[in-house]
Amino acid sequence: MPRASATPYTGGDDAVAVLRSGPDSIYDVLGIGFGPSNLALAIALQEGGQGPGADPLRVGFLEKQPTFGWHRGMLIDDATMQVSFLKDLVTMRNPTSDFSFLCYLRDRGRLVDFLNLKTLFPLRIEFHDYFEWAAARVADLVEYSAEVVSVRPVTEEGEVRWFDVTSRDPRDPERHTVRRARGICVATGLEPHLPPGAALSPRVWHNSELLPRVDAALRSGTPVRRAIVLGAGQSAAEAVDYLHRSFPDAEICSVFAKYGYTPADDSPFANRIFDPEAVDVFYGAPREVKQSLHDYHRSTNYSVVDMELIEAMSRTMYQEQVQGRRRLRMMNISRLREVTAGPDDVEVTVEYLPTGQREVLAADLLVYATGYQPQGIADSLGEIGKLCLRDDEDALKVGRDHRVETLPNVAADIYLQGGTEHTHGLTSTLLSTTAVRAGEIRDSLLARARQGDGHRTGRLAAVPTEGAR
Repeated sequence: MPRASATPYTGGDDAVAVLRSGPDSIYDVLGIGFGPSNLALAIALQEGGQGPGADPLRVGFLEKQPTFGWHRGMLIDDATMQVSFLKDLVTMRNPTSDFSFLCYLRDRGRLVDFLNLKTLFPLRIEFHDYFEWAAARVADLVEYSAEVVSVRPVTEEGEVRWFDVTSRDPRDPERHTVRRARGICVATGLEPHLPPGAALSPRVWHNSELLPRVDAALRSGTPVRRAIVLGAGQSAAEAVDYLHRSFPDAEICSVFAKYGYTPADDSPFANRIFDPEAVDVFYGAPREVKQSLHDYHRSTNYSVVDMELIEAMSRTMYQEQVQGRRRLRMMNISRLREVTAGPDDVEVTVEYLPTGQREVLAADLLVYATGYQPQGIADSLGEIGKLCLRDDEDALKVGRDHRVETLPNVAADIYLQGGTEHTHGLTSTLLSTTAVRAGEIRDSLLARARQGDGHRTGRLAAVPTEGAR
């Protein structure tokens, strides 16, 4: 898509640099975050983002990371995807797209070799490379090292027509850039979830940091005699397995409240909950039906582990039992009651729930594999959140096109990719319908652009401002 520059001027109450509101200075949509969801949207817009009069929509994306990255800390060398490669960035929307995983394989010279594997589930590191390959092809639409710090409404004649999006380079936080947009699409992804009161340290971390932390420990020669992992989901099991392999002399303790790991329900009928049509069914269902569907099918995604990994870990435990050297220890039906970080270790109190008996363990590492949670809209949007309508349970009202319902005087648009499980179902934060969702948002953007063409006063803003504060 074409890019153009706008001439900035310095002014405004906060003495930050803002962009002109005249022609060639306004984005039709600014994407906040550039993970797989907004990457899929960028591709959808590039493949068919024609606005009124066949003009392409003017779009841009802001990403705080210096380069594209998706769960880098969990790119374990032999970990595979849990969704089919056909649920890539485009295929479910446009099977003929040259942004597909198959086209990536052809470009990398591995198409035949991959087919010979007879698998639907590529390595996670390979799928990440696919994302990077696709992101590089739309690199002109995204600015990296651009952390969004505020989104403010811009009013004209009593109507909120635009948003001013302020970003900064994390390496130069005093330098701010403001871009004006008629709409935004928020896809800031998930953030690590920690138990209440948990404090991170060099010896206590979330599993999202698994690979770099383990690598640092191995390079420094830090002795690891015992590591404890809290959690019962796929990431927890992968962390336990990886630590067990990485530190061959250490005891690895897996602590969780269940009796054992729960297998993921990936049966054909249950998996239909991730079909695009299931989003329509879920969206139109009464609230109590939505809750029932969520409760019934949590086992497809939450706190569950692939059966193959469960069986592999079980075999390992039995082999160690036979050999008389048990390093893999399952502390089931248990909870962490107290964590005390010392200079040389972490003292962890584990309670066995059936009896209340407590055991104090001295560990070198404690890993919280306690999942992720969507970032609240206030975290991403600040005062813009006040323009959004909520239901009687204080949840955001979101249209089927993923557009947040707003006050009557708000003409600017807010789209969400993620954080909409209450309206769109389990696929809200998953890859399963990413391609389809991107197409739906693109189509909505185009329809809204046609409706509002009378006051679309500008197009694209681009360049950062120098020395602004």
